[in-house]
Amino acid sequence: MSSTRSRTRRGAAAALTLCLAAGLGAAGAGAAGAGTGGAGSAGSAGSAAPQSQKSAQKTERQQIARSVLGDDYKITLTALRSAEDPYAASVRLQVFQKSGGSWKESDRVTVGEVGGWFWYPLTGKGAVCQFSTASTEPAPLTVSLLVTPSIGCSDPVHYLVKDGRVYAH
Repeated sequence: MSSTRSRTRRGAAAALTLCLAAGLGAAGAGAAGAGTGGAGSAGSAGSAAPQSQKSAQKTERQQIARSVLGDDYKITLTALRSAEDPYAASVRLQVFQKSGGSWKESDRVTVGEVGGWFWYPLTGKGAVCQFSTASTEPAPLTVSLLVTPSIGCSDPVHYLVKDGRVYAH
């Protein structure tokens, strides 16, 4: 028998074994759930647990930049990991104003598209290519972030912060 034919047979056997294991595993899980069902609501509690765990999961987030402009504004950039795609992320720009001795959010915008960034480059070293602000009213704000190490930085996006609100510039 040729080595190519032998490898093909081994690959097909491995694939069949994986399919059977997955099928038996699913059948075993169903049988295990059926055994705990009984009278009452014990069976439904078992099926509700994954649902409640899923809803209890919080969006993973990481602050990637922050600037405080005197006593007027605090501006943050936060990466938010996508719940659907572990490699995707969004970037939230938030503006805070001091009120009663503490910072209160006054506005927020999404930088780029929702889910339009890659989580790992965005939360790694060198993720913020440019984050410039000025303590003036209105306060100019420029943001450029790392798309990927091979692509490089995004084009700068310009905003104005006026009276605690963010405006595209």
